[in-house]
Amino acid sequence: MNTVPDRARVRLPGISSRAYEHPADRSALVAMRKLTGFDVLLKRLASLFSDRSLRLLFLASSVRASTEQFPHLYELLLDGSSILDLPEVPELFISQDPIPNAMTLGSDKPFIVLTTGLVELLDEEETRFAIGHELGHALSGHAVYRTMLYHLTRLATRLAWFAIGYIGLRVIIAGLEEWYRKSELSCDRAGVLAGQDPSAARRALMKLAGGAKVSELSHDAFRQQAHEYDAVPDVREGLIKMLQLQGNTHPFAVVRFAELDRWVTEEDYEAILSGTYPRREDDPHVSVSEEMKAAAKSYQDSWNRTSDPFVGLVKGFAESAAGAGASLFSGLFGRQGGGPGNGGSGSGSGGSGSGSGGSGSGPGGSDSD
Repeated sequence: MNTVPDRARVRLPGISSRAYEHPADRSALVAMRKLTGFDVLLKRLASLFSDRSLRLLFLASSVRASTEQFPHLYELLLDGSSILDLPEVPELFISQDPIPNAMTLGSDKPFIVLTTGLVELLDEEETRFAIGHELGHALSGHAVYRTMLYHLTRLATRLAWFAIGYIGLRVIIAGLEEWYRKSELSCDRAGVLAGQDPSAARRALMKLAGGAKVSELSHDAFRQQAHEYDAVPDVREGLIKMLQLQGNTHPFAVVRFAELDRWVTEEDYEAILSGTYPRREDDPHVSVSEEMKAAAKSYQDSWNRTSDPFVGLVKGFAESAAGAGASLFSGLFGRQGGGPGNGGSGSGSGGSGSGSGGSGSGPGGSDSD
């Protein structure tokens, strides 16, 4: 199988993370970037303690990619950083672990970790997609804003017993988990923009679900799996699907495949490659209210597309839970309406398994992506 793209990749100078972020992810990020100074404080605090500790750990126990070590992976890192026009190229570490996984750690100066299991599982173009996914976390600044959500949710926990009660608290937590899942869909899009080879992205997601024997895998059959998962015939199975998502911050493999496939074929992918995309220089002027409207429309479109009978029964509640992450900030920004924001695209990314958030490119689960 030929895995080399049939055309040169195009560079995307000045691209804003808003170009690839899922509307639900983007609306929450735009809102949080309005808290001018808070993200900077969190970056500084993280760099003093957890960031330094994590980097020293991988510096001591893993191999840092360079022109002398894993030069082919280092070249993919430089290439993806150039295409997405990152302000700074993150460090890349290769860690001995048979489980396929990838993580982007650190808030102030993010760095990427790939496990040997992932490196051995994916071919070059699939690895380019995985590294691009992690670069998307870095460009979006997910760690900083996940940390903000973590602390604000803890504050809501303290107040919940007096204000909105346990049910309201569970809605907030459900909204937080939903935002995490949408941020992972965002970075799948960043990965395909970095590699500009959608078939490689599809193969990577299938391999993460079913292993390395790509000759035994089929795009069409896997897409049919996604359709079957969506169109369960029984309301009870729809309920089971919702319950299986509880406590899970990553979408299931077939969902990621279907969402990325739809975005590439139906939405903004080709327009972005042709140069039509939002620029970072315009980030400070983005309207919070408009982004929240876009997020709401995205969910409505999603509910209209699904064939899941359970969604039809609980559509109103589902929309409330899905929008709870953004709603957490509506009181902070409601009076500002559609005015300009004060922040830009972040430069930190996810941390593994802590309050500061997690990201990665593994098969799903605790903090794999």
